[in-house]
Amino acid sequence: MFTGIVEELGEVTAVEKLDDASRFRLRGPVVTEGAKHGDSIAVNGVCLTVVDLGEDEFTADVMAETLDRSSLGALVAGSRVNLERPTALGGRLGGHIVQGHVDGTGHIVERKVSENWELVTVSLPAGLTRYVVEKGSITVDGVSLTVVDAGPDFFTISLIPTTLALTTLGLKEPGDPVNLEVDVLAKYVERLLAHGTVPASGEPVA
Repeated sequence: MFTGIVEELGEVTAVEKLDDASRFRLRGPVVTEGAKHGDSIAVNGVCLTVVDLGEDEFTADVMAETLDRSSLGALVAGSRVNLERPTALGGRLGGHIVQGHVDGTGHIVERKVSENWELVTVSLPAGLTRYVVEKGSITVDGVSLTVVDAGPDFFTISLIPTTLALTTLGLKEPGDPVNLEVDVLAKYVERLLAHGTVPASGEPVA
């Protein structure tokens, strides 16, 4: 589990295209410290497994399903990426519960620059609209953020200077894709309600 608090702005150093997958080599001195084979690291909000380690670098295999459902397929050598290790048991939950399971991709629509922050509009796939609410949580490229406004096919987020400086969101231009993960609690609630309600007696009704 992750919290959406990016630890490091890393870099893709190599991409190897395979028949139905890709192999990425990524530089991240912070997230590779103490890492070992089989560990998980979130890359732009996507939970990947470490398959090899080098000097300040790690390698991860990305299967076709992940490439289709996320923006990782657009990464090339030199691309900057948000990196986060899983939260330690008993650690601070600085953002919100993030699984690293991308629900879909959106695109940067507009950026409005203010003196101390930026208001960014992001497109929202139709299937995710019902999970995004004003002042709720959403993960954008692995960054835990608060929704400012939620529309039928978009949402807005406010980015402070620290977020702009330390994550890829400071580099994104209109038209650039971003990975989106909605609040998993909303999906579980929807699933439970779809299968019945719980009366006062506590016995489920199908």
